[in-house]
Amino acid sequence: METDTRDRQTGPDLGESYRRSVQWWVQQVHGVADDQWDLPTPCSDWTVRDLVNHVAGEDLWTAPLMHGRTIADVGSRLDGDLLGEDPRGAAASAATEAVGVVDETLPTHGAVQLSYGEESMDEYVRQLVADHLVHGWDLAVATGRARDLDPALVADVAAWFDGMEDAYRSGGAVGARMPSGGDPQTDLLARFGRDAAWGPTHAGFAQFVAAFGRGDVEAIMALMTDDCVFEATGPAPDGVRHEGAADVRSVWESLFTETGSPAFTAEESFVAGDRGVLRWRFDWVAPDGSPGHVRGVDVVRLRDGKVSEKLSYVKG
Repeated sequence: METDTRDRQTGPDLGESYRRSVQWWVQQVHGVADDQWDLPTPCSDWTVRDLVNHVAGEDLWTAPLMHGRTIADVGSRLDGDLLGEDPRGAAASAATEAVGVVDETLPTHGAVQLSYGEESMDEYVRQLVADHLVHGWDLAVATGRARDLDPALVADVAAWFDGMEDAYRSGGAVGARMPSGGDPQTDLLARFGRDAAWGPTHAGFAQFVAAFGRGDVEAIMALMTDDCVFEATGPAPDGVRHEGAADVRSVWESLFTETGSPAFTAEESFVAGDRGVLRWRFDWVAPDGSPGHVRGVDVVRLRDGKVSEKLSYVKG
């Protein structure tokens, strides 16, 4: 008589998938060079260090959750910077601890208390496999390392994500789905909101957007070519065209020094070929103390990872 062996087999197979995903992650962490911690990643709000700190935090959460603790039990002790002066060592130590705990507790097929309520250990560990695999890819491409994923892990995560993608996207846990390239790895990355072609153009655009968010004129100009062009939003209908680094610099210096409390916020962005598109909001405070803002879009062209053209448009 045939029996359903899914539950009996899932535990050991899942444990092996988890170990392999964490090993892949730790391999990428060990490859981070000393001068790469501030580089951008496909997670647009995170630098390399931010990304490693995030996953290290997940690894440190694994032990208390798998041992039955609640989020309230842990409190705030795993908030903030968890990497200290030895980020590689701290991340590797957290991963090693997590693997040991999962090896010990997963065979019980018990429950964990997550932010949304009680969940099975098996489902929680499946989530961790996906995070280590995809964030390992994020780290690999951000630091210029080989980006090929383990095909078996790609298949495992893809099968699990078939039933989770809509919930993850509606909850804001993953970005908009990207076009698929047809192969399993590219398709999985697209489903997690990643562009499998992420490279120097994406990195340069991300750094440029971040520099605007900080109002850092020196960083902005370091990310623009000497022959850069900027077309301003006004006056209508065409706006003023500024050509060359010196002319463009003067615009940014005026914008960030003469505007009261200027603040750029990136609302959405994507890269296609040598083009980047950014939807943004610009806030300021008028001399009389009243706040103001506009929303707009930048259409940017990049060359060798630097912005050569920035065409700006605002809502009328």
